[in-house]
Amino acid sequence: MPEQTPITLNHFALVRFTDTYWRLDQEARVRARCDWLAALRGASEALHLYQVYGLEAGNDLLVWSARRAEDPGAAAAFFAGWAAATAKVRALVEVRETLWGFTRPSRYTKTRSTQELDPFAPERHPYLIIYPFVKTAEWYLTDSDARQRMMAGHIKVGKQYEDITQLLLYSYGLQDQEFVVVYETRDPLRFLSLVQELRGTEARRYTLRDAPLHTGLLQQGEEALASWL
Repeated sequence: MPEQTPITLNHFALVRFTDTYWRLDQEARVRARCDWLAALRGASEALHLYQVYGLEAGNDLLVWSARRAEDPGAAAAFFAGWAAATAKVRALVEVRETLWGFTRPSRYTKTRSTQELDPFAPERHPYLIIYPFVKTAEWYLTDSDARQRMMAGHIKVGKQYEDITQLLLYSYGLQDQEFVVVYETRDPLRFLSLVQELRGTEARRYTLRDAPLHTGLLQQGEEALASWL
């Protein structure tokens, strides 16, 4: 039996630390930040942190939470836990944007891709790129065989970059976008080349929106955060 993509919930929060946070002394900032992140870890099965300060304007940190979601109640439990964890720091942490969705088996491939990103893997690549994605109405009205052919060309390009992993989240009816596209890479220049090639595939004609895009730099442990937060 071919291995299929498991159903997981993945949630990305872009946050900014408020002026109230920055008025605290360093010890108080560390204590508040550590308590908040520890509570968030209790609400999910995996939590990964990324610096976006300096890579973009307006946000400081990208918080990626993930949990298995075969159980229909998993999403409600996650969001309740996430809200409770953040409640105590609402004056210190401003959540400026969230992107979330579910993984599920692809209709265009018969088995799980070897380049599929694992949200629960202990080792992470240093760069994470995420963005919302919306296709045109014409895409959904196009013959399924034609869509399969175009996606095969799209996938063929991606397979030339085996070192870059991808996670596709479905968000139909849950947020404004239809998908959240997530990539991990060790080399941003190589990722740039991948995207440039994908721009030339036929399926690109049917992209309505794929912005705003966010790039984050992995922050492993409190030591990394302490150097700039």
